[in-house]
Amino acid sequence: MDLAKRRKAMGYSQEKFAHALGVDRTTVGRWERGETTPEAVQRPRMAELLQLDLAELDALLTPPQADLLESAASPSEDRHSSGEIDDMIRREFLRLMAVTGALTALGTDEAEATAEAVERGSLGDFHRMNGHLWQVYQLARSKGSVITIVQDQLNVLNDALKTSPSRRASALCEAAGDLWQLAGELAFDGNRYTDAAVAYTLATSASSDARAFDLWACALVRHAYVDVYEKRFVEAAETLQAARKVAARGDSSLSTRYWVASVQAEAYAGLRDLAACERALDEAQGVADLPGTIHNGGWLRFDGSRLVEERGARYVQLGRLDLAETALRSTLDSGALAEGLSFRRRGVVLADLAAIGAKRRDAEQVVSYGSEALRLAKQSGSGYVARRLQTLRAELGSLGRDRRVAELDAEIGVLCTT
Repeated sequence: MDLAKRRKAMGYSQEKFAHALGVDRTTVGRWERGETTPEAVQRPRMAELLQLDLAELDALLTPPQADLLESAASPSEDRHSSGEIDDMIRREFLRLMAVTGALTALGTDEAEATAEAVERGSLGDFHRMNGHLWQVYQLARSKGSVITIVQDQLNVLNDALKTSPSRRASALCEAAGDLWQLAGELAFDGNRYTDAAVAYTLATSASSDARAFDLWACALVRHAYVDVYEKRFVEAAETLQAARKVAARGDSSLSTRYWVASVQAEAYAGLRDLAACERALDEAQGVADLPGTIHNGGWLRFDGSRLVEERGARYVQLGRLDLAETALRSTLDSGALAEGLSFRRRGVVLADLAAIGAKRRDAEQVVSYGSEALRLAKQSGSGYVARRLQTLRAELGSLGRDRRVAELDAEIGVLCTT
């Protein structure tokens, strides 16, 4: 039996198996095709999921050469999965961007007339629809329920690019930069990091073509998040430095540059640079001085309301537990702040407080906050909260001998495999 057959026998799709291991679906695909092998740190958890001991897992991961050839020749499963649909849409979008670029360079009167019609009509419709989709995404308890609608809208956008090959058709790039960021958010929330990175790259390219600096900077920030969550903090800091320069050319009345600073704080915390982290947090706090409407509620939503909890989370990263707990508790205890917390935000704060308990070896704090975070993760279906809880499991160590902690650990494990 090979890895793919064993996975299926245990009832996991590639997507669910990847989620349980905290990797991208495409990584599992490469393992099953024999292109790469899991790292040593991933093997104990993989063996647990597949109900094998480590020796049996090693044997499974090194099949005979004939099996490898057969696997390479056979079609992969789930050929119409959301990942493959996304891939087809991406390739078509890239092709159309190339065609548009070529025809723009040549220029024709007919194309100019077509573009004017697009700009007057459908372009406005795209922006309105994109705004609506962001609202649906933010309100949806299960983010995955929005995927099909976004895929449909990306296909509509591709069709518009087909009929608008002209200089002014580049105006559609702004709508594309917006929509690809939402597609990336959906992939990221579903733990499909590679798909998210590709979507954010497309968003960056489209936004830069449109010279939409704030949109462009936000795409770079989201791309940096992928590296942050894979603990590639040096790469994240480099991307965020580029985002900072792009945001400086944007609209100074918007909150873009302050969002860049808040995410830079997370990268600096990962690099264990307390001074740089606090400077970035203080800079992000400047958002409070902006008057009027400072974000659009879609691709830019930063208003500074999360900075207290973000400061707490950064202190957790840096091991400054007293500072972290003070900041995080204030978000739950303050009436105004607590009322504004979504399930996702509240779940993350609770998971961070549970992590503080784990670092202090305080089983009571772990169970109290961790159980509530788990409940909210189940209610919201948020992969973001589930990832925080998965990180908590790695902190438990000897606390796992406590019956209540062991039960919480097991429930988190079930959540991350379903």
